Amino acid sequence: MLPSFRDHDQQTFFKLSQPIDMALFQPLPLEEGYVVGGAVRDLFLKRLISDIDWLVTSAKDEAQRVADLLGGSLICLDAERDYYRVMAAGVQRDYAPFADLVQDLARRDISFNAMALDFQGRVIDPHGGLDDLRAGFVRVFRHENLKEDPLRAFRVIRFASQLGFDIVPETQAAIQQLFAQFAASGDVLESFAAAERIQDELNKILLSPRAAKGIHALEDLGLLRVSLMELGEGKGLEQGPFHHLDVFNHSVMALAALIDLFPDASLELRLATLLHDIGKPRSYQDGHFYGHDTLGAELSEIMLKRLKYPKAVQERVATLIRHHMLPLPKDEKEARRFVVRRHGLLPDLLKVMIADREAARGILSSEANRNHYRKSLSMILGILAESPPKPPLLNGHEVMALLKLPAGKYIGEALDFLRESEAVGDISTKSEAEEALLHYAKAQAWLADST
Repeated sequence: MLPSFRDHDQQTFFKLSQPIDMALFQPLPLEEGYVVGGAVRDLFLKRLISDIDWLVTSAKDEAQRVADLLGGSLICLDAERDYYRVMAAGVQRDYAPFADLVQDLARRDISFNAMALDFQGRVIDPHGGLDDLRAGFVRVFRHENLKEDPLRAFRVIRFASQLGFDIVPETQAAIQQLFAQFAASGDVLESFAAAERIQDELNKILLSPRAAKGIHALEDLGLLRVSLMELGEGKGLEQGPFHHLDVFNHSVMALAALIDLFPDASLELRLATLLHDIGKPRSYQDGHFYGHDTLGAELSEIMLKRLKYPKAVQERVATLIRHHMLPLPKDEKEARRFVVRRHGLLPDLLKVMIADREAARGILSSEANRNHYRKSLSMILGILAESPPKPPLLNGHEVMALLKLPAGKYIGEALDFLRESEAVGDISTKSEAEEALLHYAKAQAWLADST
């Protein structure tokens, strides 16, 4: 059985008052209609409602009327099935044809998503959704619904992670059984759901306050094998005296530490922290993890590409992983060099490194080591907090004129050299910059007379 998703200080925030004031869902359909699903759930949870699903007698006509009334955009989702969407004032309203309310609710995934409101504001709850909301349970009331759309298993974990609700044992068992069948048959991610849909659910889990518990649930219930399977390779792989956990559990603890220290951490930062050691299982040799940072960066791009993440996300995550093992500076000069060279990755790279260190508590992780780590981080953070840098001592045109070189990679390297030299205090005037750059260019054999 999974550990509880509930927070120790979590308070009951569910309150029921009936009938419901349907003015909350204006404009109401002209004819018969029901609000169904997530909007009903969120009403009782006192969450912001920005997504309203309606079952109505004529979906196209009703959607067109509401779009005209609110000045919104009408979107045809499925003309054959008569599904339409209206976007107006930040609220999404979906319209589907009303046929049989009982059958519609029976096809839904989780009990508290299978409720409806009629025009009089009365709650229609055939599957015990209100009781589960009161108790703080996530329950799939009909296990056949999981088989029809296995992505619903990800949604179960997502709601537990977001709400701090516990997944009932019967639902846990049903998910485990279904995904054990997938594993036995060799089915992979593409077999049962589009990668984009899985990515969306993973993102919601990762961005939740209980993301680490969500990742543990993905592993325990068998979903990691069809989504982030490389992450699971670290389970049972011990890491030596600097660590007290295997690679997998260390990675999840690092994610928990990141969220605890930086609750507003971005999706890219959470992904990089969770995946920072995925190169270890495949780089393990003679008790060491040679090049696991470089291999991990490559694997992360493969994983995120498979899940259809945007290219920018793939590259940012991979770059953070590739550099997370950089040695921290011992003095201010090294700290300034660190900031100049890695400025585009900061402060995110520091946050990954901090979370990694917080999750590593082996017998060699002494208080002295932690103090050295904190001192290095403080130096870097202090430099980052300084005023914006002054204009460079030499600009690109001046560098090209001095070196008699055209625009290209040498000029970029020269400007980087000057920025770093000024940051660490080696040069402070234009003449010093020119002299230092000429020496550097000659040493690099850039100049015609440097041979």
